Amino acid sequence: LGKSGLRVSNVALGTWSLFTPTIPSEQAELIIKQAFDSGINLFDLSEAHSGVRAEVEMGKIIQKYNWKRSTFIIVTKIYWSTKSEERGLSRKHIIESIKASLERLQVEYIDIVLIHRADNMCPMEGKFYI
Repeated sequence: LGKSGLRVSNVALGTWSLFTPTIPSEQAELIIKQAFDSGINLFDLSEAHSGVRAEVEMGKIIQKYNWKRSTFIIVTKIYWSTKSEERGLSRKHIIESIKASLERLQVEYIDIVLIHRADNMCPMEGKFYI
């Protein structure tokens, strides 16, 4: 991934439309397992919309198949919490969002956290010193 040294597959699997009411959980699980078995190691999630469900389901899949943590990359996005009082990019929100994602995913760390949207109420200075 750029000059970071992080080795990612050429293709990633986004979960935005994968964990919706129209796709049964079993089918979503099969898609994720097939992707992983085919060499895809980057899974794109989010705290927004169906993202909370995606993180929970992804966590269950990781546990079910006992994937070694070093074999996959988790990307999640923050800002768009489903609860308006939890939205934004304040230090408090970033920490709470990541803690909630870790709990839902049942993992020790998240590899990449993306800012889903700029927050006009919170300047960028100091954001990266959490």
